[in-house]
Amino acid sequence: MENYRRSCVSELYPIGLRLEGLRVLVVGGGAVATRRVPALLAAGAEVVLVAPELTPALHDLATAGRIEWQARTFEPGDVDGVWLVQVAVDDPTAAESVSEAARERRVFCVRADDRHAATAWTPAVTRHGPVTVAVLGGGDPRRAMAIRDGIRAGLADGTLDPAVPATTGSVALVGSGPGDPELITVRGRRLLAAADVVVADRLVPGLLLDELRPEVELVDASKIPYGPSRTQEEINRVLVERAKEGKFVVRLKGGDPYLFGRGGEELIACADAGIPVTVVPGVTSALAAPAAAGIPVTHRGVAHELVVVSGHVPPDHPQSLVDWPALARLRGTVCVLMGLKNLPAIVETLLAHGKPAATPAAVVQEGTTGTQRVVRGRLDTIAGQVAEAGLRPPAIVVLGDVVEALPPLSV
Repeated sequence: MENYRRSCVSELYPIGLRLEGLRVLVVGGGAVATRRVPALLAAGAEVVLVAPELTPALHDLATAGRIEWQARTFEPGDVDGVWLVQVAVDDPTAAESVSEAARERRVFCVRADDRHAATAWTPAVTRHGPVTVAVLGGGDPRRAMAIRDGIRAGLADGTLDPAVPATTGSVALVGSGPGDPELITVRGRRLLAAADVVVADRLVPGLLLDELRPEVELVDASKIPYGPSRTQEEINRVLVERAKEGKFVVRLKGGDPYLFGRGGEELIACADAGIPVTVVPGVTSALAAPAAAGIPVTHRGVAHELVVVSGHVPPDHPQSLVDWPALARLRGTVCVLMGLKNLPAIVETLLAHGKPAATPAAVVQEGTTGTQRVVRGRLDTIAGQVAEAGLRPPAIVVLGDVVEALPPLSV
């Protein structure tokens, strides 16, 4: 054993394992195993887990048939026929019995309790589309993670990924989130960094646009409410034309592409033109803005239903598809997007159909951003309060008892 430990100071030989369809043994059912098993499953491994008990997450995987669970302690024969062993227990004696069985069978073994007693180490990993980066820090996990995080940041902003992406001649509909640039998804940021053309709405976070490479073409597709706008047909034309030129086009939209974002129309236009489309969901302001204001849209014992509606046309408008009388009867939460201009008419309609005047109400302007403002009141007073406060779009209207479910957030 001493000779083996001394050998650990040698240079490590990095290698990528193709585990699809191969059996991998995991010993232990605690937190470490919970962290390691998903990556093994993502690699296509057939995971056999040996442990008397499992965490709820691992138990769910076993119940779903995604892993094979042996509900007992380890036996040396468990290593037979496996290609890799992950020891995820903190008992050195038990861990050593596993790694000894692996050595006897010449199977590589990773140990969570003592890396220097292992024949393989788990690196700090980051994934960026098809790229996987694994960092070994010479036995220092913090160093490995710090370097990994630096590489991840470079991949995210495009500075470490200058290769032409395989997504040329296509379109991605990307939701940028509710306003805070950090709330775009990891995939959304990655695709944005690879874009040749970005077609952006008014509500997308400006700092995301500031990160674009200098050569990226930025097309302003702003749709300012009640002001100048570029027609949807023109936006569709730009998406199709640029993609047909062989460019990778990111249609960057506020919130989520499909929640009152007309993303479906853009997908249809691209599909009709034979343009491949990727859809990246975004965090919608319907949920994020209330959350940022300390309002949970659902809460146990308070609201068991949530309805999100558009208020861009008044309730009595022939184009309105909202059943406002039905909303007046709901006991749960109603979130109204694009309803600030028509808020007085919306309030009047709900009151006329029996919505209690004392229903708690709130309006959140520019939620999740540094200019967020919140006005709270009752259904029968909120329109006047909003007008007095001078709130402007974009803003989310929240109606229901959830408005008062939590104590005010401390800033």
